[in-house]
Amino acid sequence: MTSPPAASQPTPHVAPQADHADKDRTLMQRVADLRAWLFLGVLILGFELWSRISFGGTFVLNPFNIQSIAVFAVAPLLLATGQTFVIISGGIDLSLGFIMGLAAVVAAHVINWLTPGMGFLPAVLLGSVVAVAVAAIPGFINGLLVAFLKVPPFIGTLGMFGVARGVAFLLAGGTTVPVKNEVFAALGNGRLGPVPYIVIVTAVFVLIMHYLLGQTKFGQHNYAIGANAQAARRAGINLKWHLLRLYILSGMCAGLAGVLYAARFSAGAAQAGEPLLLDAVAAVVIGGASLFGGSGTILGTVAGAFVIAVIQYGLVFINVEPFWQFISVGVVIIISVLIDQAQRRFSGGRQSE
Repeated sequence: MTSPPAASQPTPHVAPQADHADKDRTLMQRVADLRAWLFLGVLILGFELWSRISFGGTFVLNPFNIQSIAVFAVAPLLLATGQTFVIISGGIDLSLGFIMGLAAVVAAHVINWLTPGMGFLPAVLLGSVVAVAVAAIPGFINGLLVAFLKVPPFIGTLGMFGVARGVAFLLAGGTTVPVKNEVFAALGNGRLGPVPYIVIVTAVFVLIMHYLLGQTKFGQHNYAIGANAQAARRAGINLKWHLLRLYILSGMCAGLAGVLYAARFSAGAAQAGEPLLLDAVAAVVIGGASLFGGSGTILGTVAGAFVIAVIQYGLVFINVEPFWQFISVGVVIIISVLIDQAQRRFSGGRQSE
């Protein structure tokens, strides 16, 4: 006997419903993933309208404004690049601000010591390498604490925050360390055409980190650890060795930020990165990385860093008191975390269905 025709009717009806649900979820997922770029566009449009209405001029098409925003974004973006790797793995690095300050002071001292005997350019190259290498030391210690001694990342890196801060101020003698080197000053303030050198250096470095995260085994292991550390361990990933390298990389990112800071101001300051830690974490979160680990991209962090830079520079541009910068960045962080939580609940609900 053949089956009744009614029994085969629900099949073609159910599949299209599932397909539509998947398409809706995919569309919402894409919008959520691009939220930093969308918000950046809204910010730029808002400041552009304000500028034309209030001042009769352009905001975004002004070359000086573009250069200033790009320079504003350099240090937070470099800190956020290392922080992106750490947050994707499910951790956090609170020591980056004063590792940056330590590197700035070391770079200033070493370049001053080497310039008389080696000349301007060799002193800058060797001094920069030494500063980044020194910044890797607290990163190495962070990795030992988190990976081998099982100290929670929040506590371990917070302790290193204090250590790096104290060492930086001791080396600086409690003051800034001026650098007398023409090549170093040109690196921090010179331009190749309309583009500042420090922006070019940052762009090249960020592209390398984008490739490292998205196209290498190291980056894929990082996502796996953040998504499920136990599953990653069972898959054969050496968690201890990976986390150690991860925090060293984070410290080196802060080291490069310190070098470029010292070049920009021709001086090393222990407190150079102190106000930038919040901006770095904000850039990562705004860029779409989850504080629970397992998701995030370098390109998203770039968008997040420019959101912060546009807010900071834009508020100054329209003559708003600078204290509103902190409020604005804090509000954006909260909104981004709420979006991330809603996105996770939506995805979990769909999966459970």
